[in-house]
Parts: sequence; structure tokens; C-alpha cells
Amino acid sequence: MRTYLTILLAAIPGALLAQTVYSGESTIDKTKAQGLFLTVPGDGRQIEKDWENQLKTYGRLSASRGTYRVTNADISGVSSEPINLMSTVKTSRNQATIFVAYDLGGGNFVTTGTPGYSAAETMLKSFASQSQFNQEVRTAEGGLNDAQQSHQKLVRTGERLQRDIEQNAKEKERLLKRLDENAKQLEQLSKDIETNKTEQATALTEVDNRRKNVEAVKAKKP
Repeated sequence: MRTYLTILLAAIPGALLAQTVYSGESTIDKTKAQGLFLTVPGDGRQIEKDWENQLKTYGRLSASRGTYRVTNADISGVSSEPINLMSTVKTSRNQATIFVAYDLGGGNFVTTGTPGYSAAETMLKSFASQSQFNQEVRTAEGGLNDAQQSHQKLVRTGERLQRDIEQNAKEKERLLKRLDENAKQLEQLSKDIETNKTEQATALTEVDNRRKNVEAVKAKKP
């Protein structure tokens, strides 16, 4: 079964494929140098960070405005002696172009056909593949993180909805109780009004009796 990462890698053009390395010349701090060029597709800034970390494995690295130097770099595959490595990186949103010069001393640089060129080319291609692989992993992990956050958000929403349901049930219980109390109150009011009618009738009868009594008393006037 194909994993998510495998599918993701297959969907991105050039993923983990060997990149083209070619010789050329570039000016570093107003000095012309012979070296190798490599363009790596992807997040240019992240590729530059990856390249910087790679250079640190060769020795003490100094960096200034996209220019990197490793004096007395230890790269045995390129040269059995320490060399001065110089590199520049030009980045964009979609790629990074790396230039690296291997100064063997005496104005001699590693170029096509010279000893160490094959190792230098292999090193750059290996870096490109590893950098792209790292990008795919970060992309996959980012997708996983997004999915996890989305799931957690839905879980929180579900928990809130459950609380709302429980609150609704309690409110329903209170309302039903209130309705029951209201019904009992209405029943009592109905009884009270009937009692009141009876009492009114009794009181009216009493009024009539008292009126008749008054009239009877007045009738005895001498």
C-alpha cells in the first residue's frame, strides 16, 4: 500500500530526482572564481538554510549577505588537502541557485575534468536530493499537523455541542417543571375563582338581607 508520503512525493515534479550540476564562473566579493552551479526547486530560503548547515560540516563557516566561506575546508572526496570553499546562494520563492567554488590554492579551482570534480558534483547532487526529501517531509508533516489541528478543533466543537445538549436538557427539565407548576397554579386559580363566585353570591345574599332589615327597621317609624 502506498503511504501518504509516497503519494506526495510522486505528485511533486522532480521530487528526489538528480539535479543538473554544471561548471561556470561567478564573481564573489569582486573576485572571479571557477566553480559549480546547482539549482534546487523548492522554498529558496529553506534550501539556503539547508546549504548553510551542509557547509558547517566542512569546517568553520563565515557568512555575509548570501556569501559563505569555509577556510581550510575538509572535503576529502574533493581534495586530500584542506581547501578554501566559497559559495553564494540566490533564492526565490520557488528555487535556490547555489554556486560553490573549491579553491585548491595558486588560482586553481575544481572544474570539469579536474581531479575532485566528480566528487564535488556527487556532493551537490546528494545535497539536492536530501534537501528536496527534507522539504517533502516538512510538507507531509505540515499536512499532518493541519489535519491534527482540524481534528482537535472538531473535537472541541463536538464537546461544546455536547455541553449545549446537556444544558438544553436541563433547561427543558426546568421548563417542564415550570409548566407543571403553571398547570397546578391554573388549577388552583380555577378553584379559587369558583370559590370566589360562591362567596360573592353569599355576600350578595347577605347584602339583600341587610337591605331588607334596614327597610323593616325604617318601617317601624312612629
